[in-house]
Amino acid sequence: MNLRRSIQGSVVALALVLSGCSWFDSDGSSSSNQSPEPSPTPTEFEQANVDSASGDAASITATAEQTGPSFRSDNIGVSFEATDLADPRLDPAKSNLDEQLKALGSPALRFAGNALDRRTFWTSKGEAPKHGEKTTITPDDLKRLKKLVDATGSTVTLGVPLGVYDPERGADMAAHAVDILGDSLIGLGIGNEPNGYTVDDVPDGAVREDGWNEDKYVRQLEAYAKAIHAKRPEAPIIGPDVYDGAWMTAFLDSDVKNKTALAQHWYQLYDCDSSKVPGRGPQAPNLIVPLAKEAAKKNLGIGKSKADAAGVPLWLEETGPTSCPGTNDTSLTNASALWAADYTLYAATLGVERMAMHSMLGACNGGAPMSLICDPADHGDRSNAFQVRPNMLGLRLLVPSVGGHFTKTSVSGGGNMSAYTVVKNDGRTLVTTVINANDAASVGGNPVTLSMPSGFAVDSASQVYGESNDVKGATQVVPANPLPDSVPFSGDGAAASASGGASSSAGESASSSPDASGASDAQSGGMGDDGKLRIDLAGSSVTVFVMTKG
Repeated sequence: MNLRRSIQGSVVALALVLSGCSWFDSDGSSSSNQSPEPSPTPTEFEQANVDSASGDAASITATAEQTGPSFRSDNIGVSFEATDLADPRLDPAKSNLDEQLKALGSPALRFAGNALDRRTFWTSKGEAPKHGEKTTITPDDLKRLKKLVDATGSTVTLGVPLGVYDPERGADMAAHAVDILGDSLIGLGIGNEPNGYTVDDVPDGAVREDGWNEDKYVRQLEAYAKAIHAKRPEAPIIGPDVYDGAWMTAFLDSDVKNKTALAQHWYQLYDCDSSKVPGRGPQAPNLIVPLAKEAAKKNLGIGKSKADAAGVPLWLEETGPTSCPGTNDTSLTNASALWAADYTLYAATLGVERMAMHSMLGACNGGAPMSLICDPADHGDRSNAFQVRPNMLGLRLLVPSVGGHFTKTSVSGGGNMSAYTVVKNDGRTLVTTVINANDAASVGGNPVTLSMPSGFAVDSASQVYGESNDVKGATQVVPANPLPDSVPFSGDGAAASASGGASSSAGESASSSPDASGASDAQSGGMGDDGKLRIDLAGSSVTVFVMTKG
């Protein structure tokens, strides 16, 4: 059977600059386009770029045995700059933002970022900014946010400015937020990354004098929280919105009441002067090497251990592929889609209960490249039709896993490949997500044997992919559809099972291959009577298999 039909997807833009968490100026001259929907609409799952499957064979075993936490709707989320609260396009009647967000299910929403403490002024009385802040936020902006939240079914966390010390103004903002947003408001963060308040290498970066430290932060934090709770006693407080463990301890040990969650920040690639691969420098391959998971486990583990000790959940309120400034288009590559899916699932297995990828409502040409969405209008102009980028496409594939609990899943062979499974619907549905980070430009694909529990069969499959890991502007989508009766399979019919070699726990990739038989001619694969799916799986892809019990 020919699986060559090209399914066109959405995406991508090329832009200059820096992480959405940082300030940037750009004279970028990149472009963005939205590929048309496939026509006619496909009725079977068909991969477009598996001409050959010369990569190492893999055996994946999915079970219904719960071994991990649940995968929540809030594990998929978007963080915006606080100044985006003033954007009229938050109103579902003014743009397609609500539709793009709903493609993520009911995603977590967060508004804060570096703009919170440096550019945002709150008033409920019509005052002019007091200290040169460039964006004024009012109750009307929160009412518009409420429309968006209602349309998407999202929960929201909101930053309260701390850059200019004014507890009463902060309390006024918090009180309006509680009253307007209601139950959808689940956290108020006082300030954003206070451990960086003396940094002066970005515009208006330094908002405190030298000598600013954890103790001074706690005193101001407690003053804000006391003022907030005097107005709204049940207001939920989160913090400290940092990556530094000492500041997390300072927040948790403070006298702030109603501490709802420990809010951590962390970016995958942060060693901005490094060009080492594998490493933590801002190069696309570094997003998908095993070292990336090791770094995530170590750094998120700091927050998780502190949150557990304090009896609060860990929320990753701001994260992304890289925090490095300058011309950085790493996050525009297809590798970003693979990373976004893998990292989100992996963080959830580690116990992160809420995650938000940092973004902004900026231009595709000149805006932050890491942003999940962007505006295709010319830089300086605005449109009402936001487009998505590769990382957003990777996150969209995770929606079928929402509401499930992670199960024991093993991967044997396959090179750079990870797999996660959740069980849901009272044990009647399994969802397995396979991240094949082997470069399609080198291997085409990998023969994969997916074993599932007795009585289960693949109901549908969906995929995002690129011609390579590094390709920009070409991440594409294969929509969810049933599998055809027969699919190409280049592996040996007696491919090694997970019990025949070293296996990895859910989400960890295996580097050895029990059978490198992908060079053989493709033969007929598909669902077998033995409860196994045999299929050549495209490299540079994320594939989701939904299995139901007959």
